[in-house]
Formats: sequence, structure tokens, C-alpha cells
Amino acid sequence: MRKSFNGLCGLVNNEFRHPLMSRDVFIFINKRKNHIKLLMWDVSGFAIYHKRLERGTFEMPLVDGEKETMELSWRDVVFLLEGVQLKSVKMRKRYSETG
Repeated sequence: MRKSFNGLCGLVNNEFRHPLMSRDVFIFINKRKNHIKLLMWDVSGFAIYHKRLERGTFEMPLVDGEKETMELSWRDVVFLLEGVQLKSVKMRKRYSETG
């Protein structure tokens, strides 16, 4: 978790081959799962959000073993930051343009 802007941008470019200025949020969690960094492109530059837990750990979302990356909704990112167990969340039906 020592990387800052340049190091994290390099990881996204070299490992994920994803455009940095896509307005996506890139999430990095350390091995002990008590530190998390979010890297995102704002209109005028990059921003990093860094959170360290004093107790407990962040829950890693379930990732398909074949994929290196995954897509989360903003709601799931907030749940991750707040310590909500993603597998126990039961969402009520809502309107969605996608289905």
C-alpha cells in the first residue's frame, strides 16, 4: 500500500490495460485486508481515497477465477467501505433501465 498516484496508475496501465481517464474507480486492497485505496480520474486530475481500518477487515467481493478484474456498482463500493457483508444483502425490486 505504499504506491501513490504514479504507482497505482502504472498498475492500471500495465496489468489491467484499462484507460485511466475512463471515470472508473480502481480499488486496491492489501493482503491483510485492513487498507483500501480507490483511484479515480476527476475532471481536473487523479484522486485517491485511502482508508485504514482500526479493527476488522474489508470483505473481498467474489471474483470469477478466470478474470483479473471485476465491475462493481457504486452501491457495492459503498457497502464494501462500510463493512456490509455483500453475500447477505437482499435487495428489493427497483426499476432499472437495463432490466
